[in-house]
Amino acid sequence: MESRNSIVKSLLFIFSTSVVLALTLINSSFSQTATNQGSIEFKNKNETIRNLPLAEFERYLTKQTLKIFEIHEKRDRIYQVYSAASLFDLIYGNDWRTAEEIIFICEDYYQPSIPVTKFLQYNAYFAFASADNHDFTLKNSLQNDEEVRLGPLYLIWDNLNSRELLQEGAVDMPYQITGIELTTFAARFPVIFPPNSAPPEAHRGSLHFRKHCFACHTINGQGSGKAAELNYPVSVTEYIQPTYLKLWINNPTAIRLNSKMPPLPAEIPDRDKVIDEIIAYLTAMRTVKPQSETTHSQNSNQPDDQ
Repeated sequence: MESRNSIVKSLLFIFSTSVVLALTLINSSFSQTATNQGSIEFKNKNETIRNLPLAEFERYLTKQTLKIFEIHEKRDRIYQVYSAASLFDLIYGNDWRTAEEIIFICEDYYQPSIPVTKFLQYNAYFAFASADNHDFTLKNSLQNDEEVRLGPLYLIWDNLNSRELLQEGAVDMPYQITGIELTTFAARFPVIFPPNSAPPEAHRGSLHFRKHCFACHTINGQGSGKAAELNYPVSVTEYIQPTYLKLWINNPTAIRLNSKMPPLPAEIPDRDKVIDEIIAYLTAMRTVKPQSETTHSQNSNQPDDQ
């Protein structure tokens, strides 16, 4: 009996030690993940100027609550936020106000580039938590109701009283932001512009593409790594017929079931014309290719499609 008790005690000791070790490893892993996800990197023209832990934001910025129309969910939501202008002032001083573009780097490879003029015209905020008894997540109705985590930062706009912002949809509302960079668009992305000889609709289409498509797709390897390359080595207009390409932009799930690519926002004025001009831009880009394999290889880990 005494021997049996000793065996039992030994087994219990081994079990409890294993549990403690497992919990320690889990906590260590969680802590490491939290550390990695809790710091925002700020750059100016590709040079890192500061890494600021999210936990330190409240030392320098005033927390607010903001109610918006959550375009991803088609309903109102309330978030805890920091003013984007105040954060930019803290990091960049007044320099950001005379910059051209601000690029946002996200965990899911989404990479929107937003003109500084938009931040000067409208009130933008960085949400860091929900304020309506809801997890800091959302169900993205634009991508098959996918449940997504929003942190570390989620860029939102005071859109309840702005028809223009509501018409734009969710195009400039990136979540999972881990990096922010001031840049000049032409210097950062030199091979995404149509030739000077391209028709006017192609040049207008390039602006639409930058606004609605460039945050996910690449042209000649430049742009985001979230979705498929559209021009190199072969243009998408050369292997997808115009009718189907237009349908793809208009309603991706009509071409591919459960596609994660969202349609062009329904609220955009002259939407059909915008789609035609995007296709004109992609067609004009057939003659614009990178000068070297290096240019294209900067986003080599893209998925095949969306």
